[in-house]
Amino acid sequence: MKSEKNKMIVGVFFGSRSPEHEVSIITGLFIISELKRLGYSVVPVYIDKKGQWFSETVLGSLKFFTAGDWEEKLGRFPRYCVDTGSENQTLVLKKSGIFAKEITIDMAFPALHGMNGEDGTIQGIFELVNVPYVGCGVTASATAMDKVLTKRLLQRAGIATPPFASFTIDDWQKDKETVLSATKKLHWPVFVKPARLGSSIAMTKVRKEEELENACEVALHYDTKVIVEESVENLMDITCAVLGNDEPIASLIQESLFEGEHFSYSDKYLEEGGAQLGNAENKIVIPARLSAERTQEVRDLAVRVFKLFDCTGIARVDFLYDKQADKVYANEINTMPGTLYHHLWKASGLEIGALLEKLLMFAEEQHAKKNAITVTFKSDLLSFANSVKLQMKKDEN
Repeated sequence: MKSEKNKMIVGVFFGSRSPEHEVSIITGLFIISELKRLGYSVVPVYIDKKGQWFSETVLGSLKFFTAGDWEEKLGRFPRYCVDTGSENQTLVLKKSGIFAKEITIDMAFPALHGMNGEDGTIQGIFELVNVPYVGCGVTASATAMDKVLTKRLLQRAGIATPPFASFTIDDWQKDKETVLSATKKLHWPVFVKPARLGSSIAMTKVRKEEELENACEVALHYDTKVIVEESVENLMDITCAVLGNDEPIASLIQESLFEGEHFSYSDKYLEEGGAQLGNAENKIVIPARLSAERTQEVRDLAVRVFKLFDCTGIARVDFLYDKQADKVYANEINTMPGTLYHHLWKASGLEIGALLEKLLMFAEEQHAKKNAITVTFKSDLLSFANSVKLQMKKDEN
């Protein structure tokens, strides 16, 4: 990998149509900066909140996005689209307008959070053009993005997760009372969340039945599917990162500290620089204050969940630990952790440079494995279909 870094062009994709847009910008620019420091040629690919694609050198700088008029400046940049005609296992971006320009990308590095990016959508584009890309594939990304599917898969595998109920916007509009009645059967308090959103956005802890309807309405503003799950009280919020393909390894365990009802967006990204970004040292404890037995249980579970979802490259598994009951619950899996959760890997003995090199290596390894399988099948089906069609015409006459 190191001998090829001067030849390889890495495209870092960030932004997109997601409530986690700003978090994605931070992750994307962090990755761009570190890849450049390692000597890679990097192409920033920014997707705005309307879904338009841009690729200008200045978009790889945090200064551009912290300027007050950056969105106005963005409007003067040309848009790009994906050229699906490449035969060289590369992704080609073409500039719109009279003066044609092409950008070739050898390796895609998605730094997207939430819907329209982390959920398997952009991974599908990478698969179609057959370019290697960092991180989890389409199936793992799409399944892990959906909290309802996640919990059903965890339950099926016999992994403890808090009891829950779910409903769609169609269910809500058709029979709101039935939906509310079903959710009231859970043990209270409960958390109401959009099923396919992260960063604690639109998440509400509900203690009283009269608060439930409003919490559901808030969640439905951000998704067409909502999950309502029992709260784990006496809570320790813990997380474990996982890295690898066929033989994944687990990081140390992080304990996240918070004072409110839950680990909020503000706790994660704003206060003291953000616990999820590894900056708020007063809000995280590494390693988590768990017994040796529970520590090993959580790390083993993290790897088990990683494999269960068929993850590759990197992911982060979030757990809820009931300190009073001494019980661990698997809660969610995040296939693109904010800033790669590099602070947790650093505490685990892996610096950011080595982490990035491994992720690129895992991406190439996974791509080679996929390209080794046969994707064509020779048959006489079309000739047979043509004969059937001619016979049908004769019968009609």
